[in-house]
Amino acid sequence: MTPPAIQVFDQLERRTHNPADALRCVVSWAWIVVLAVTAVAASATTTGAETDIVGASKRLPAPLLDLAPKVALFALLILPVALAVAQLTRRQVRRLIEALVTGLAAGAATQVANILLQRPAADRLYYSIMMATPGTGHVDALDPYLAGLVAYVTMIGLAGRQAWRNAFWLAIGVYTVVQLATSASATVLTIAITLLAGRAIGTGIRYAAGSASQRPNALAIASALSAGGLAVTAIRRVSEVRPDDAGSRHYSVTTRDDARLDVVVFDRDQAAGGWFYRLYRWIRVPGQVAPSAPLSVDRTIERRALLSYAARDALVPTPRLNSLMRVGPEAAVLGYEHCAGTTLAELDEVTDAQLDGVWDTVARLHANHVTHRALTADRILFGSDGHVMLLDPGDGDVAASDLQTRLDQTQLLVELALFAGPQRSAELAVRKLGGEGLVTVLPLLQPVVLVRSTRHELRRRRDVLPTLRKALLAAVPEAEVTPVQLERIRPRTLLTLVASVAAVYLLAGELAKASLGHTLAAADWRWSIAALALSVATYVGAALSVSGFVAERLGLLRTLLVQLASSFVTLVTPAAVGGVALNVRFLQRRKISSPVAVASIGVSQVVAFALHILLLIGFAAIAGAGDKTAIRPPTWAYFVGAGLLLLAGIVLAIPAGRRLLRARLSPTFRQVLPRLVEVAQQPRKLAEGIGGALLLSGAYIACLATCVAAFGTSVPIAKIGFVYLTGSAIGSIIPTPGGLGAVEAALTTGLTAAGVPSAVAVSAVLLFRLITFWLPIPFGWVALNYLERHHDLLAIGVTGEIRNPEVCRRQGWAPYRGQRRGVCRLPVCVRPQE
Repeated sequence: MTPPAIQVFDQLERRTHNPADALRCVVSWAWIVVLAVTAVAASATTTGAETDIVGASKRLPAPLLDLAPKVALFALLILPVALAVAQLTRRQVRRLIEALVTGLAAGAATQVANILLQRPAADRLYYSIMMATPGTGHVDALDPYLAGLVAYVTMIGLAGRQAWRNAFWLAIGVYTVVQLATSASATVLTIAITLLAGRAIGTGIRYAAGSASQRPNALAIASALSAGGLAVTAIRRVSEVRPDDAGSRHYSVTTRDDARLDVVVFDRDQAAGGWFYRLYRWIRVPGQVAPSAPLSVDRTIERRALLSYAARDALVPTPRLNSLMRVGPEAAVLGYEHCAGTTLAELDEVTDAQLDGVWDTVARLHANHVTHRALTADRILFGSDGHVMLLDPGDGDVAASDLQTRLDQTQLLVELALFAGPQRSAELAVRKLGGEGLVTVLPLLQPVVLVRSTRHELRRRRDVLPTLRKALLAAVPEAEVTPVQLERIRPRTLLTLVASVAAVYLLAGELAKASLGHTLAAADWRWSIAALALSVATYVGAALSVSGFVAERLGLLRTLLVQLASSFVTLVTPAAVGGVALNVRFLQRRKISSPVAVASIGVSQVVAFALHILLLIGFAAIAGAGDKTAIRPPTWAYFVGAGLLLLAGIVLAIPAGRRLLRARLSPTFRQVLPRLVEVAQQPRKLAEGIGGALLLSGAYIACLATCVAAFGTSVPIAKIGFVYLTGSAIGSIIPTPGGLGAVEAALTTGLTAAGVPSAVAVSAVLLFRLITFWLPIPFGWVALNYLERHHDLLAIGVTGEIRNPEVCRRQGWAPYRGQRRGVCRLPVCVRPQE
C-alpha cells in the first residue's frame, strides 16, 4: 500500500547567511593581528625560520631553482581555470561570477594595503613583517594575486571535495617554498598574512552575500521521522521562534493518529549562530553565570536530551522527548510531544495559585540538582488542569552547584516581577525562600545574570528591578547586602585594554627614537632636580584642590598621601578615574556621607575643568599672537577636530542624543551646584580650592618647560602651557592607564609644532613622563599601603558580604576577617560593585 502523501508547509530560505563564515572571517582577522603583533615584538624567531629555508635553497641545483618558480606559478594559474570549468560543468554560473568578483576585490584590497604599508606612519610594522632593516627601501609586502586566489577558492567552497582541496594546498605549499627561496620580498609573515587576508575577505563576502542552502527541507525531515516509526501526515514551519533560541528551526508535525509533535532541527551551518554572543558572555562573566552552549550539532542534541531526561526523572512536568535522529550529515532532529496549554506570556492576568505552582515546580527541579537557566514567560506553561509545565530545559545544568541554583531563582524572580508585578513577586519569594534564601539571592539581583530576553524587557521597564530590590530588602531589614560583581570583565575594561595595547605600540615607537638611558645622561641634572620639585608641587596642588571644596576639615598630610596613592592607582585605571574613586573613599572614611563626598569631588573636578578651558584659551591667544611663532598643528589634527565637532553636532541634533546627554549630566549638576553654593559661602575654602587647581596646572606646565630647558632648548611659556593643556585633555579622553601613549604622542607632536627639534621633543617628553608618571608609582604604592593599614580608606572586600552572623552560621560560610566583624563571605569568588 502506498503511504499517504505528506503535506508540507515550509519556508526554507534559498540562500543562507552561514554564521560559521562570519566566525571564520573574525578568526582570520584575529590571526592577522596576532601575526602583526608578533612581527613587531619577536621578529627574530621568524627570521631564523626564513633564513633556514633560504640557506637550504642555495644548495639546490641552479636549473631547479630556475624551473621551480615557473612550475609554481603555472600551478596557481591552472588551478582557478580548472575550478571555473568545474563550476560551469555543474551549472553554478552565479557562484563562479561571485567568486571572480571576490577574487578581484581581495586583490585590490591587498594592493591598497601594500600602499598603506609603505606610508611613513607604518614603517615599523612594514619592516617588522618584511624582516628588513629600516631604510632599505620599500617593495610590495603582500601578494595581491595570492590573496585573490585564496578568496576566489574560498567563495567557491571546497567542502566535501577532497581532491580539489589537496591540489589547492599542494599548489600553495609549493608556491610558498619557492617564493621564500627565490624572492627577495617574500617572508614567512608576509605570505601567512596574505593567505589569511584572502581567507578573511572571502569568508566575509560569502557571509554577506549568502550561499545556497544545504539544510534539509521539511520533506526530508518528515521522511526521516516516518522512517523512524512515526507516520507523518503534515509538517509545518513555525515562525514564532523564541528570542533566546539560536541556531535552530522549529516545526509542528501531525501524525496519522492526529498526534502532534514539536520538532526542533539543529543544522550544522547554524551551530555557530550564537557563537559571538556566547564568546562575549564567556569573556564578560564567569562560566557558572553564563551556561555553556556547545558548537557542534552532536554535543547540542546530547545536552538537550540529557536535560530532558533529567527533568522528567525529577518528576517535573516537561514535554516528553519522543524521537532523536540525524537527517543527513548536516542536521539533527529532536521531536517532543506537543503539550496544550497557555504560557505565562499569553496570560492577561496570573493568579497567586499559578505563581505558587511555578515556584513549587522549579523547587522540585532544584531539589534534584537540576536547573533550567532559561525560565522566561514563554517557557512556563499552564495546562488545562492547572498544572505547571517547564518547556525546553535544554540550557540548564545537571549536578548544579549552589550558585547555579541561586541564579535560576534570580531569573524566575525577575521574570515573575515583569508579568505579575515586583511587589507580588517579592512577597512570593519571601514565602518560598525565607529570609536566609533571600540574602543569598539579593546580591545576584543584577541584569548581567539574566537571559537576553529578560534583559531587553528590563531596559524597556527600568523601574521593575529597583522596585523589586527595594521590596526584597524591606523583607530582610536585618541583612545589609552588598551586590557582588559577577562580571569577569566590563566593556569599559575591554576598551581600556585595547587602548592600552595601542598606547604601548605608540610608546614603543617613541622609545625607539630615543634611549631612556641616553635621555637621562644628556639632560642637565640641575634642571632635572627643578622638574622633580615641581612634580612634588603638583601633589600639593591636588591636595589643596580637594580639601578646598570640602566644608569639613581635612588633614593636609593625609590628603597629600591620598593624592600620592592616586599615582599608583592610575597605573591600572584610566586617567582621573582611579584618583576620583580613591578621594571619594577617603572622604567617606572621614565620616562624610557618600552623596556629599561624591558632590565634593564633583565640584573640584568641575572647577578644574573650567580653569583648564580658561587657561587653554588664554595660552592659545598668547601663543598665536605672532604669525612667526604660532603653533601649527599637523594636518591630521584638523580632521580629528572636525570629526569631534561633527560627532557633537550629531549627538545634539538627535533627540535621543540630547536625552542621553541630559541623563548623564543632570545628576552631576544636581549634586555639584548645591555643594558649590555651600563652599562659595566660605571665601577661604573657595580660594584654597581654586588656588590648588591653579597650582596643579601651573606646576605641570612649569615642569614640562623645565624638562625642555634640560636639553638646552628655550620655548615661550605660553606655548608650553598650550601644549601641556592640550596633551592633558587628550590623555583624559583616551581610556588608557594614566593616558599612557596618548599623552606622550600629543606632547611630542605639540612641542615639535612649537618649534622644538624632534629629537629634543621626544627626550623632553620622556623625561617629563618619567618624573611625573613613572617615578611616583612606587611611592604611591607605599602611600596606599600606609593609608590602608591606618584605616584612612574605605575598605574594599573581595566577595559579596552579608552582615548577618546567624545566616553565616547556618549556611556554613566562612567569616570575613576584615575590618568589620559579623560579616561573612558568599560562596562566590567575585568582587563587589564599586
